[in-house]
This record gives sequence, structure tokens and C-alpha cells, in this order.
Amino acid sequence: MTSFSLPLHPLTSYGWDDAWADEFAPYDAEGLLAGRVIRVDRGQCDVVTADGVMRADTAFVTPNDPMRVVCTGDWVAVEPAGNPRYVRSCLPRRTAFVRSTSSKRSEGQILAANVDYAVVAVSLAVELDLGRVERFLALAWESGAQPVVVLTKADLVPDPATLGYLLEDVEKTAPGVPVLAVSAGTGEGLDVLEAVLSGGTTVLLGQSGAGKSTLANALLGEDVMEVQAARDVDGKGRHTTTTRNLLALPGGGVLIDTPGLRGVGLWDAETGVGQVFAEIEELAKRCRFQDCAHVAEPGCAVLAALDSGTLPERRLDSYRKLLRENQRIVAKTDARLRAEIRKDWKRKGAEGRAAMEAKRGRR
Repeated sequence: MTSFSLPLHPLTSYGWDDAWADEFAPYDAEGLLAGRVIRVDRGQCDVVTADGVMRADTAFVTPNDPMRVVCTGDWVAVEPAGNPRYVRSCLPRRTAFVRSTSSKRSEGQILAANVDYAVVAVSLAVELDLGRVERFLALAWESGAQPVVVLTKADLVPDPATLGYLLEDVEKTAPGVPVLAVSAGTGEGLDVLEAVLSGGTTVLLGQSGAGKSTLANALLGEDVMEVQAARDVDGKGRHTTTTRNLLALPGGGVLIDTPGLRGVGLWDAETGVGQVFAEIEELAKRCRFQDCAHVAEPGCAVLAALDSGTLPERRLDSYRKLLRENQRIVAKTDARLRAEIRKDWKRKGAEGRAAMEAKRGRR
């Protein structure tokens, strides 16, 4: 007896599955095409569909809220024809990697959508900045993706013992997170990383000069991303990647490469901060007072761990810093939302009064 298997959907390699098909069903009935956004720039985007890659305008789905704009990684419903062709709707996101902008409006900026893995690239060419690693991890956990820390340029640390100590330092900083040492130049660790990332959507994050584009090229098996040398003095590089691009990996899964991030502000990431500092959150449960601030309270389990040396002071300082920053951004955001609500009320009130005046004038 011969068995037959159904052909895979043309977008399966980009992450399409039965759940996305169910979400898309109403748009399918309207004759729209399903597609995944692989690049966004200047109010337009490139969308990969079953009919190939299409250029589409995002005017219909670009609201004032920057959290709802079309983003690389989004699944969308796009018109099958037209000049210009339009994206008609975005499917609800499963995950979203968001940071705060430098805007005085305290808005969030979506870097990538529908991501399964968030790879934080950290260069071994310069001294480790564990605080920055913790910051990236807080945002990664908050996004709903599984973080992975990749120590790039491992070939620059030829001594196995030294490399082992560096790995151990980062592992202590990243509880519950895989930490891999990788060299794109020699291929060290690439097979393990490919196995971890296969079958999902991965966003590649890190500072300029962290080796993201070189790592992306190694994973893709070809020189797709432009690469420039980092400065010797501080290991920083130029923004060789200027847009977020979604690319299919030869071993399965897709990769979103992002521009180097100089500023990584938290955006309502209290849960993510808690996961990064899981050991402190666990200690806090044993404090005498539920509202313990871990400053000078009697019976504070966190301070006791600090005194005994089981909790590093740097770790507690970083925890406090990120919590304070997150509280500030949440407070600013709440204030902005309240101001926008009041502005909306005033607008509606003015429209109502104008309508009443017009009605009286017709009498």
C-alpha cells in the first residue's frame, strides 16, 4: 500500500502553521493573500507570500500608535493585485520584542514580531558588560521569546580556561538561558547554535560591533549581510545593518537581523526583570515583610544573602537599577495615556457642543 503525504504550505519554512491558517481564514474568504513581512521601510514593506515576494503599502494599517505599526515578522493579509498593492490587516502577534524610544512621549518601539528565540550577541573582543546583558535579557524575556546568549568572536580567547570563566560569568548572569561561545570565523559552536534555532523565528540583537552580521552570514551560509570592522579602541562598529530583515535559514527556521542598538531602554518589562534576577525574586519571598524594599528592613533575606556573599552586590545593584528604570517608564506612559484620554474627552466635548450649536441654529 502506497502512502501519500500532503504537500507543505509554501510559507511553512517562514513559520506558517495551522494556527496561523485559522487566524487568516476570514481574510482568505475575502480573496486576500497571506504573507510574512520580511522588511519595512518608508511606509512600505516586502512581504513573502505563496506567490513570491511582493512590495506593499502599509497606509491602511499604520495607526498613530507606534506599537501597532507593521513590523518585520508580522503575518499580514495583502491584496493579490493592485498598483500600489496594500497590506489590509495584521494578524494578532504571538510575541513582540519592544524597547522604549528616546521620545519624550515615552513610546514603545517594536523591533520584531512573532519571535521564538531572541539571540543576544555579546562580543568577546571587549570586556564583558554584564549589566547590558541583563538589560537585553529583561526585554527578551518580556517579549515572550526564549533568550539565548551568544558570545561571539570566541576565537579571540584562545585559552580554554579563560573562555570557561567568561562563560561561567554570563551563565550566572542569565539563569535559565542557554549561553554559547561561537566563532563565525572558525565555525566553533555554530552547529550547536543552528540546532537550537532550527524550526523557529530568531531575532538577532546586540550592540554595533558585536558581530551580528558576521554571525548572520555564517548561519545563512552566504554573505548576505554587509560587514564592517569594529574599532580596536572600544570594539564598537558602525550600523552596517540599517533595517530589520527576515531571512530563511538553510537548516530550517528564519532569522531577523537588526541594526546595532546603542540604547536599550526597558518598556514595561517588570516580568522580564524578575526572570533575569530569578534568584533575587526567590529570596524576596522569604523576607519578613511582603513589601520589603531590601534596603535596611529587619528579616530581609536578600540583604542576608548579600552579607553572606551568596548574592553579589553588582547583581543586586543592577536589579534595583532596572526596576527603577522600568517604574519610571511605566509612570511616564500612564501619565501620557491619561493626558491623551483627557485630550480625547475635550475633543469629543467640543464636537458635541458644536453639534448642539448647529442644531439650535437650524431651529
